[in-house]
Amino acid sequence: MLKHAYSTHGPSEDSVELLFHALADPSRRAMVDRLTRGPASVSELARPLAISLPAVVQHLHVLEHSGLVRSHKLGRVRTCTVEPAALRSAERWLSERRTFWEHSLDRLGEYLAEDPDKQQQRSKQ
Repeated sequence: MLKHAYSTHGPSEDSVELLFHALADPSRRAMVDRLTRGPASVSELARPLAISLPAVVQHLHVLEHSGLVRSHKLGRVRTCTVEPAALRSAERWLSERRTFWEHSLDRLGEYLAEDPDKQQQRSKQ
């Protein structure tokens, strides 16, 4: 669904888009938060949430599709783990934007700190 809305993005931008879509839901964020402490079964992930088990499974599909979570089934138990590389990808994306805006705001601060007469001369040009 989201891929079609922004089909001009490259693969890395699509994956970041999927990550942020997956993290947009509070239940999915709670699951990822729990998984940062270690692997958990689907029923363990569902226990603190006020949603049905089928809803938890749907949320897990979104998390797996985004690359944030991986699961494997052993017997009747499906165990989920967080994918640290996906979290690093989101962190890298945010860091790049933060660096850009910090640099831009630094330049704005320098400009505003300049002598007012110099700024008036620039505006006349």
